[in-house]
Amino acid sequence: MPTGVSGTEEIRFDHGTAGAVLTGALVDAADGRAVVASVQRTSNACERLRGLLGRPCPGPGQGLLIDPCGSVHTLFMAYPIDVVYLDRRLRVVQVTASLRPWRLSFARGAALTLELAPNTAAALGITAGRQLAWRPGAAG
Repeated sequence: MPTGVSGTEEIRFDHGTAGAVLTGALVDAADGRAVVASVQRTSNACERLRGLLGRPCPGPGQGLLIDPCGSVHTLFMAYPIDVVYLDRRLRVVQVTASLRPWRLSFARGAALTLELAPNTAAALGITAGRQLAWRPGAAG
C-alpha cells in the first residue's frame, strides 16, 4: 500500500511480489474523481525498462505508471505516447504530448511517469501543476 494517497505527502509504494499485476487509479486530489481509471503500475526493473514496448496502445482511461522514473525512451515503439511526469507527491511536473517512436524525454524533478495513448493527457485535463492521488486496487 502506498502512503500519501491524499496527494499531499510523498508517495512510497510497496512493490510487492516481483511480476505481480499492480493496479489502481489516478484521481484528482481535490475532489477524488478518477482522472485515469485503470492504471497498471510497474513492480520491477524489467517492467520499468520495457514500459509499453511490445504492448498494445492503452485504451481510453488506461495508463502505465512507472516508478521510479524521471525519463523515458520510445525506442522500438510502434506508436507515439503521452508522457506525464510526476513528482513524488504526484503533482504533474510536465506533460510531453505525442512523443514519437525513437525519442528520449525527461523532466527535471520527476520521480514517476505515466504513459498514456497519444493526445490523452490534454483530453483528460492533465496539465503541469495538477495534483493527483493514487487509489489502489481500482478495477480496470
